[in-house]
Amino acid sequence: MNAIMTDFDIQSAEAHGKRKWEGLSELDQAIRDNRLMEYRVKKSWADPWGRRLTITVLVVIAAGFSYLAGGSFGLW
Repeated sequence: MNAIMTDFDIQSAEAHGKRKWEGLSELDQAIRDNRLMEYRVKKSWADPWGRRLTITVLVVIAAGFSYLAGGSFGLW
């Protein structure tokens, strides 16, 4: 029943169906290879704000651990 849909509508619908999602291909490959965590870490490290946040969180965790370890050894 082609009376309602024009040929232009059919062609544009086919073009949308055949379009590759190139932006998501790397994520799709990571999921397929079961390495999603590695993908997230690499993407976060590539982002300057993500890198700063990661370093800050690791420094805070290390400082807290050092404080607790020093307290248990009687250093303060």
